[in-house]
Amino acid sequence: MLTDSTSLPPGDAPAGAPALTRTAAQTLAEQLAARFADRIRDRLLAPGARLPSVRQCAAQHGLNPSTVVAAYDLLLAQGLVQAQRNRGFFVRERAPLREPGAARRGVPHAVGNEPADAPARMAAPVNAAALIRGMFHPAGSTPQPGMGAFPPDWMASTFMQAAVRRVSTPQALADSSLRYGEPLGDAHLRRVLADRLQVMGLPADPQHIITTVGATHALDIVSRTLLKPGDCVMVEEPGWAVEFARLDAMGMRILPVPRGPAGPDLAVMARYCEAHAPKLFVSVSVLHNPTGYCLSPASAHRVLQLAQQHDFHVVEDDTYGHIAPEHATRMSVLDGLQRTIYVSGFAKILAPNWRVGYLVAPEAWVERLLDTKLLTTLTTPSLLERALAHCIEQGQLRRHAERIRARLDIARGRSVQLAQAAGCRFVSEPSGLFGWVDTGVDTEALAQRMLDEGFLIAPGALFHAARAPSTLMRINFATTQEAAFWQVFRRLAG
Repeated sequence: MLTDSTSLPPGDAPAGAPALTRTAAQTLAEQLAARFADRIRDRLLAPGARLPSVRQCAAQHGLNPSTVVAAYDLLLAQGLVQAQRNRGFFVRERAPLREPGAARRGVPHAVGNEPADAPARMAAPVNAAALIRGMFHPAGSTPQPGMGAFPPDWMASTFMQAAVRRVSTPQALADSSLRYGEPLGDAHLRRVLADRLQVMGLPADPQHIITTVGATHALDIVSRTLLKPGDCVMVEEPGWAVEFARLDAMGMRILPVPRGPAGPDLAVMARYCEAHAPKLFVSVSVLHNPTGYCLSPASAHRVLQLAQQHDFHVVEDDTYGHIAPEHATRMSVLDGLQRTIYVSGFAKILAPNWRVGYLVAPEAWVERLLDTKLLTTLTTPSLLERALAHCIEQGQLRRHAERIRARLDIARGRSVQLAQAAGCRFVSEPSGLFGWVDTGVDTEALAQRMLDEGFLIAPGALFHAARAPSTLMRINFATTQEAAFWQVFRRLAG
């Protein structure tokens, strides 16, 4: 399975996995079992993922079904998988997050006419670390269709190195290395961010901005400050897999809200509010991941009305704001930071490893949020924050984002044509970095076949709170604009 970041097998895909060959040292069954074991340990097969059926696996590798049965039996003996009668083999959850009976095991599932207080549906166990570890696999040279970021060559620049050199004077290095930085974050960066946000229409004061170790850290600070185990949290579905897993690991009760073209399903939200009194709603208003939808003003106003009426807060994750259309609707702008907390960062557009993010909060919450930051990371790296401030102040980040947007527009057009020619149907209007497509086949099963060809895809099941078969997958327009991937896709999905 793939996380929301680059996750590649070692080496330069798409050479794929080496062919299984009979040797004196290892039987075919042992080789096949070792291949699956490696993927499970490397988190390329996440807990709860279903292995290919015996018949499918045998056909794919040109093996006798009895050889596959023997391989799966070896995995069972190693405790890596479990068999479910009449369903197949599934990757075992090796480290339960909580003891049985602890807070939040069920996931209320309210769609269509189903009442929000219907019996909870049990979710497959989710391991947050398992979903994240994939991003640390060595990167190969082949762009991966399911990756959650721009390819490194798209973000390559010289201005970032120049900015680091500029702020790395001997005196600056001594000041930033020999003492802790400012608790809220570098003052210069917070002033620059406040100016930028005010142009966007967000009434941000530098004293209301807290820098973080990336946007994910900002989301974590908010959750740890506003919530306690067992609290109900509304999260858009489909949505970011790591957010589901992170909240699950903290013991929250996840309320999935279907996301449509105009915004979240307001009827479902209203029923949740009546039945479960949620404390928080987490939303990606602009260029939603994975659909690419942008929130409409009418939906934004209604969400804010619900928040006021039912006393919950809204966390707005604006991770993709740098490539968004101008004047895109943001709830935090309409709300003026009354019940909203704005979160963003620079990993997607500039430098993933700098891990610079931030949150902007109502004045009444700043001190409590800051306390949580200090308890988790103390302070953040001021040297990189100063370098980033320079990049923003000099207009370099803005020009860089403009180049990325122009390049992405071209790539998106190519990718859409190739996807449609391969038989895929776009569920949402293509926009932003991601496409949400219907393939017509089970994409979780397809993911394993594609992995043997050296391609990692992001199957639809990854973007739901409870694991379920799906024919959908998310594609990255920047990495699917070449025909090679689609040729393999057509052969394996046909």
